Amino acid sequence: MPPTTVAIGSDHAGFRLKETLKAAMQGQGIEVLDVGTMSTDSCDYPAIAQDLCRTVLDKGVPGVLVCGTGIGMSMAANRFAGIRAAACANAYQCEMTRRHNDCNVLCLGERVTGEGAALQILDFFLNTEFEGGRHKRRVDLMDRA
Repeated sequence: MPPTTVAIGSDHAGFRLKETLKAAMQGQGIEVLDVGTMSTDSCDYPAIAQDLCRTVLDKGVPGVLVCGTGIGMSMAANRFAGIRAAACANAYQCEMTRRHNDCNVLCLGERVTGEGAALQILDFFLNTEFEGGRHKRRVDLMDRA
C-alpha cells in the first residue's frame, strides 16, 4: 500500500522533474511535503538533502530527492543515521533497494532519467514493500554503522 505522505526536494538541476513527480503523487492523493527548492535558481543540494532527511526522520515518511544525476543527493542524504538513500536509474534497481535494503529516500537525476522512466521508478518506490527476514538483519547492521 503506498504511503499517504511523502517528502520531496530538489536542487535547481532537478526542479522540473521534482515538480512532475510532486504532481503525480498529488494526483494519487498523496500528501507531498516539499522542502524546496522552489525555482531553477542555483542552490546548494546538501542543504536541501539535509532538510529532506530531517523531515523523513522526524515525520516517519519516505522521501524523494532530485538533482542532476541523483548521485550528489544520495551522498548527502546517506550522511544521516537512519537514512537509506539510493540513486536509481531504473525500476528494477528501485524495486530491489526497497525489497532488500528498505530504502527510505529515492534519489533521481533529471539530467539522466527521462520523465516516463522517473515516474515508473517512483511507482516502484511507493508500492514495493520491504521483505524483512534475512534482509532486516543486514539493514540493522547498516543503521548501526
